Amino acid sequence: MSVVTAATDRSICSPLPVLGKDVTVPLVTGGEVTYAALDYAASAPALQRVWDDVAAYAPYYGSVHRGAGYLSQLSTDLFENSRKAVAEFLGCRAGDQVIFTRSTTDSLNLLAAAVPADCQVFVYETEHHASLLPWRDARVTYLNAPRTPAQAVETLERALAGRDPHGPALVCVTGASNVTGELWPVKELAAAAHAHGARIVLDAAQLAPHHPVDIDELDVDWVAFSGHKLYAPFGSGVLAGRADWLQDAEPYLAGGGASRKVARRTDGGVDVEWHSTAARHEAGSPNVIGVYSIASACKALTEAGFDRLVAREQQLVTRVREGLAEVPQVKVLSLFGDDAPRVGVISFVVEGWNSSHFAAALSAEYGIGVRDGLFCAHPLVRTLLGSDPQDPGECGAPEAEPGERSLNAIRVSFGAGTPDEHIERFVRAVKVLVSEGAQWKYRTEDGRCVPDRGTAQV
Repeated sequence: MSVVTAATDRSICSPLPVLGKDVTVPLVTGGEVTYAALDYAASAPALQRVWDDVAAYAPYYGSVHRGAGYLSQLSTDLFENSRKAVAEFLGCRAGDQVIFTRSTTDSLNLLAAAVPADCQVFVYETEHHASLLPWRDARVTYLNAPRTPAQAVETLERALAGRDPHGPALVCVTGASNVTGELWPVKELAAAAHAHGARIVLDAAQLAPHHPVDIDELDVDWVAFSGHKLYAPFGSGVLAGRADWLQDAEPYLAGGGASRKVARRTDGGVDVEWHSTAARHEAGSPNVIGVYSIASACKALTEAGFDRLVAREQQLVTRVREGLAEVPQVKVLSLFGDDAPRVGVISFVVEGWNSSHFAAALSAEYGIGVRDGLFCAHPLVRTLLGSDPQDPGECGAPEAEPGERSLNAIRVSFGAGTPDEHIERFVRAVKVLVSEGAQWKYRTEDGRCVPDRGTAQV
């Protein structure tokens, strides 16, 4: 899974058009500025192409799998063709299923509900909570954070070598960290898992929007990702991969659509025959708009040329890292070191600054949207910060005064729709804030650091 680090100008594309690219926001210091959305790792803006496709379909909206009318038939075809488009985007194998869910979190909880009862799950402490926490009914082994890709493979191999060789096992791993952006050695981890009779699920929430994901090439058993990180609107996700565990499990939700046949028994009970297809885990009326938007995003990224998108993003990564390196007070967080390949996700702390204060100043004084906190990856961020596991801090701002040592971090993230100007503005703003300080006073309100509107500039 290589990353393009250099390319000719002809191989690099312009930013893809996204919604909100011309939105202006007020500055606390006066005036307005075009909003710099640099929080792609949380939710990427929807591609204009996706929005246009959805708008064109909207007048023809109809119920799926439940109607003989023209609009219902059209919507059903669109829904199932979207499934095919996602399967093609992911390089699914013959027999793989594509199940539509609400999000990556929903996808991994679905899989967790489908694993055999005696399954042993291996998951690194570095995972997002969406892949760290769903395995409540399985025997879970949490693996310590590795410091190199090779150590990640070695750690997994040691853990798998000590497991019960007769029972089922599953490895859960991220493709790209939502904290550091670093790429994980997915193909090597998949080989290690399979060599020890285990299966592997790839959390591709941060990988799929930035880099091609091919199930067959990576040799993973399942892939999970979210539409809202893949330049589609909220509320849709995908779980794709092997069908057997999913077919053998009870439906994730019981209801219409999941059932093939329901009949009353003579004793007054009910017999149910469930579908063996993806419909088994898609009960209820599906999110047709969300599903279609994912398929549209998949097509848009493919047509734009992923190699060109990756090449341009790597230029932005380089610019941000070089800019931050020029500020001695800034420490970029990393597991695998400066030379590790990564996507457009970078987290850092600033000496003498509380991270919430710094992020608030970027927003209020420069119109730049980043994220501060522990990014729903508490164990990983605390490891990277060298703080005690019991230190305070949560997914949001800590209750701390500006200037106090931060137990959280700042994350800047970007992608296919990010203009160069947003990156340049961010780098300049970091340098000015560190060298000259904030222009406004801030206070903590409801767990967030916000401008103090009742005070003058400082």
